[in-house]
Amino acid sequence: MAQYELLLPKMGESVAEATVIKWVKQPGDVIELDDTILEIATDKVDSEVPSPVAGKLVKQLFAEDEVAQVGDIIAIIETEGGAAAPVEETVAPAAPVVQEKEEAIPGIEQLPTENAAPQTDFNTSDRFYSPLVKSIAAQENISLAELDAIKGSGADGRLNKDDLLNYISSKNGGQLLKTQTVIMTPPPPVENKSQAVAEKPAVAVNKTSTTSVSGGDEIIEMDRMRKLIADHMVMSKSTSPHVTSFVEADVTNMVLWRNKVKNSFEKRENEKITFTPIFVEAVAKAIKDFPMINVSVNGTQIIKKRDINIGMAAALPSGNLIVPVIRNADQLNLVGLTKAVNDLAIRARNSKLKPDETQGGTFTLTNVGSFGNVMGTPIINQPQVAILAVGAIKKKPAVLETEHGDVIAIRHMMFLSLSYDHRVVDGSLGGMFVRRVADYLESWDLNREI
Repeated sequence: MAQYELLLPKMGESVAEATVIKWVKQPGDVIELDDTILEIATDKVDSEVPSPVAGKLVKQLFAEDEVAQVGDIIAIIETEGGAAAPVEETVAPAAPVVQEKEEAIPGIEQLPTENAAPQTDFNTSDRFYSPLVKSIAAQENISLAELDAIKGSGADGRLNKDDLLNYISSKNGGQLLKTQTVIMTPPPPVENKSQAVAEKPAVAVNKTSTTSVSGGDEIIEMDRMRKLIADHMVMSKSTSPHVTSFVEADVTNMVLWRNKVKNSFEKRENEKITFTPIFVEAVAKAIKDFPMINVSVNGTQIIKKRDINIGMAAALPSGNLIVPVIRNADQLNLVGLTKAVNDLAIRARNSKLKPDETQGGTFTLTNVGSFGNVMGTPIINQPQVAILAVGAIKKKPAVLETEHGDVIAIRHMMFLSLSYDHRVVDGSLGGMFVRRVADYLESWDLNREI
């Protein structure tokens, strides 16, 4: 018998780690070639890890909810015959030397830290910590004693990334996370009425975690994706001072053109053309005119992006949101953009996106008009510095200037809302950029060939 070390596979150039969300096979199970061993999650994308060999699963090296790095040994499979790499006896891989990665948690460096703690020796703790948790703790100068005191939500009470980030955020706000964890668990039985009265105000501290006295309320635990979204939104608002500029655009020509070509386009390309690829094209053109909107911030450094990778926010059937990325959007024509938009949208709704397809965006577009909203104030998708929301297209009376004087006509109007990071994007740049996007939409050629 030989033993095969199953490694966490590489899932894309910008994906360095994944969370184990479910073990499909358990120790002792027989495994056929290409059988799914476990399910993993990277950001908001779930994937399956198949077995490259046939045999029997001997050991799982990561528990559910633990984070593994690409290349880590995640399982041991016993095979018949053949040589295999030597197997480490440790249950979990030792912490690697912390390296600087592009996916280091954005915004963490913005949080104030206390006095630096000495180098932490994790070997002295009886608790397991993943490499990512260790790296965050080292970056934030959190001592081992502090880590041991934080309640974990992972398997067997293990501390995961979300637990640690919540603790850091609460610590920064001057409130301990243990207040929330106490509320989320049923209160202990009390021996007398005075004790019950004394504890009652503490239960009401966190209204979102308080059970209803009448029993009519329902407590819903956030799923993994909603927790990620919540953390990302809070981090974005604490990192970037948000400013939003608004422009109303007359998109009558654009609407009439699409109505004219949509049937012939669908017959020719077997694809439906929506307004989204038109918006993406206008944004890509405006970014080329104002490249300083296509940047990110690293401390005091402004990183100007070479590529124009536009993320498009897509609502999932679960109600959660995911942002697949159209890479090099400026290099695609309208047909190419239409195919890319439709492909990503369909696969997003069917949970078929690849992990790398939600990474590397430099600017985000969200369509609040699809929900009937006329405008919105979107939150920046970190580490980007701007996000554009397009509202619903409504018929309105508008004043038109003609050679014979001003007239009132029924026009197709929509609002554009640009939220931007005021640390690096001033009102002049933000205002001119969103105005330029509107100009491209308003000047649409009714005779354009596609």
